[in-house]
Amino acid sequence: MKIEFIFDTVCPWCYVGKRRFERALAQRPGTRTEIVWRPFLLNPDIPPEGIDRRAYLDRKFGGPARVNRIHAAVAAAGTAEGIDFAFDRITRAPNTLNSHRMIRFAAGFGRQPEVVEALYRAYFVEGLDIGLVPTLVALGERLDLPGIELEEYLRSETDVSAVLNDNARAHRQGVNGVPCLILDGSYALAGAQEPDILLRLIDIARQSETELALS
Repeated sequence: MKIEFIFDTVCPWCYVGKRRFERALAQRPGTRTEIVWRPFLLNPDIPPEGIDRRAYLDRKFGGPARVNRIHAAVAAAGTAEGIDFAFDRITRAPNTLNSHRMIRFAAGFGRQPEVVEALYRAYFVEGLDIGLVPTLVALGERLDLPGIELEEYLRSETDVSAVLNDNARAHRQGVNGVPCLILDGSYALAGAQEPDILLRLIDIARQSETELALS
């Protein structure tokens, strides 16, 4: 089963959704899956150096009171999934293009899932600026990726168009919010859904695969 996980690396609900998705898959151990990590750039116009996160959130959500309510809701959901969100540590809203490129780079080493998790933890738990090349290189080296090769890649234009094309493709498919799951190109589910809802979708897709094989 091909599962496309469409997400951004600075989306807290995507982090929650990823953990819920992993819990759902664990309840279907016999399911053979190919997980494809698809980028969705929530804020593609943020400059490469990033911007002040507090000012950005206040402007986007209308002030600190609403931002705090949103953070409280996400933090509560995160606690249930073993995520210790530390929003107070985050000072920059980064451009996420390079973080998605790093995930593509990691595919050549079979480390994409670990890199996705490391990026989320770095940003939401450690408060690191994942828009900075040195930060990404240091994260990669933690995961035994070749640091020099990774830095050369990130400072080049390699895969920039690939990420931008994937982002455009998601919009053409009608994706206007993340996380979003697409199973076998036919079944889609948006939002950080609970595992029981995800399981229903997985079971529907598995049944369709079985029926197709029998036919």
